[in-house]
Amino acid sequence: MSTDTPNETTDTDASTTTDHEGEALLRATDVTKTFDGLVALRDVSLDVRRGEIVGLIGPNGAGKTTLFNCISGVFAPTEGTVHLGDEEITNKSAHRVARSGLSRTFQITRPLEELSVLENVLVGAHIHTRRRGPAEDIAREQLSFVGLDERAAESAGDLTVGDQKRLELARTLATEPSILLLDEIMAGLTPTETQRMLDLFREIRESGTSILLIEHDMEAIMSVSDRVAVLDNGEAIAFDSPEAVASDERVIEAYIGGDVDADGDDGATSDATTTDGEQAGGDHDGDA
Repeated sequence: MSTDTPNETTDTDASTTTDHEGEALLRATDVTKTFDGLVALRDVSLDVRRGEIVGLIGPNGAGKTTLFNCISGVFAPTEGTVHLGDEEITNKSAHRVARSGLSRTFQITRPLEELSVLENVLVGAHIHTRRRGPAEDIAREQLSFVGLDERAAESAGDLTVGDQKRLELARTLATEPSILLLDEIMAGLTPTETQRMLDLFREIRESGTSILLIEHDMEAIMSVSDRVAVLDNGEAIAFDSPEAVASDERVIEAYIGGDVDADGDDGATSDATTTDGEQAGGDHDGDA
């Protein structure tokens, strides 16, 4: 992770619920999405400030990944707007959204197994430059940040699930984003791997880069998030500090009889051949 970012450094302890005062970096306002008459999202609004981690939770099918897709350009919202800084990105393609500074992961990590670890990250770095030298510098920097620099020459297909997740994070960071949208990037990790990923998130936040995070591990998401947004049946029912959300009666009611879970929203996949979120992955089948 580069340390020469113009973004301001913020507190690293999410348990203090840092205010992260200032204008929002990402703003989704009254976002509605319908599929053939089915309302997947209804008037959802949230914001992410610079150098802030916002957790996004909700029961299965609540609309979390659909919201990610509307924000990142995979789908155009039926109604509502999305802004990244001063720029409206509501109807921009996923590739143009990525160039504007928003990068995302998908639920299923799928690196290009026939390529090396370094070459996979180069895919992300090439979004800003086609020159091999500068792109390789960016890629190696991000591999070092996630702890995979010594495996740069190895085949990506030989990596463990945990290492593939860190490779995905490195590839996403290589696009040099101002905000990351991470869709269950910790799914399938061991407790040790989860803690390592959380530490990386905190370092990313320290650099001034923002994170919007879908995650099923409630202990993890509550420990790392500055604020938490909750979706239920396509509607936002809470958006506050982790402590306030955990005690919110509407949130508790939404989870009665089921797990507090962000898992299984859809079958969206990450294809290392694109860095701009152009994979739709059938979002409305499982997360409408």
